Amino acid sequence: MNNAPFQNAKPVRRPANKKLAVGIVVAVVVLILGIILYTSCTAIVPTGYTGILTTFGKVSDYTLDAGFHFKSPFQKVTLMDNREQKSSFSTEAFSSDIQQVNVIGSINYNINKTTAMNLFKDVGVGYFSTLVSPRLLENMKAVFSKYTAEELISLRDQLSVQTREILSAEMSRYGINIISVSIEDIDFADAFTDAVEAKQVAQQGKLKAEIEQEQATMEAQQAASRKKIAAEAEASVQKINADAAAYAIRAEAEARAEANQLIAGSLTDALINYTQVTQWNGELPTYMSGEGAQTVPVLNLGK
Repeated sequence: MNNAPFQNAKPVRRPANKKLAVGIVVAVVVLILGIILYTSCTAIVPTGYTGILTTFGKVSDYTLDAGFHFKSPFQKVTLMDNREQKSSFSTEAFSSDIQQVNVIGSINYNINKTTAMNLFKDVGVGYFSTLVSPRLLENMKAVFSKYTAEELISLRDQLSVQTREILSAEMSRYGINIISVSIEDIDFADAFTDAVEAKQVAQQGKLKAEIEQEQATMEAQQAASRKKIAAEAEASVQKINADAAAYAIRAEAEARAEANQLIAGSLTDALINYTQVTQWNGELPTYMSGEGAQTVPVLNLGK
């Protein structure tokens, strides 16, 4: 058998290749260990979140703000959202007159990041469904039960404010801030809605009749007032005319009296005799006195 070709072959360097493989394996292991060590000893808290640090299940008495943090491999960081959040709700309630009400609304809230570890310790990350939502619905039902169904229709804003105030007082000790409670829709049974609409129609009809009656009364009063004013004006004119006529008569009488007084003061016996002579027509009047006796007046011409 010819072994010449194998005698010229170069020996394979297996030890070098083995060292390279071992080096690669070691590098990969180191890299994996580094990654594990990095991830277990560091934590990143996103903006808008608070980090809750626990060591073997025990909650630390401080929180981690947004950013990069180092920690022990035995510690765990739980994120809690401290941004303003909004949740919708729907529930059933009853008015004081036992009318069923279907309510749809929403609530805005956030948590106090400096006390978030206490909330996590006492309630947990599901604090809304565990704590906030049940108390919200119970408080809303309590508020609705204070008013009649008709009052609930017009008091939506007031109902929201009262519910928020009660809930806020309860949640403040947990570090939960209730920003607002909004009642977006209040729905009643069809029978009650129809009754309310019928009542509103009747009230509107009554109000219209009252307005028309008030209008008619006002117009009648205005007409009577105009007649009264016209009558008073006419009476005033008549009085003025009467006063003017009386004044004219009084003035004429005073003028005549004054004239007669002047005339009387100016009469003398000579003037009287002169007047008699100048106005005598030459005929002597005859006066009968006694039985057929005639008396002839004598003119006093000697004076």
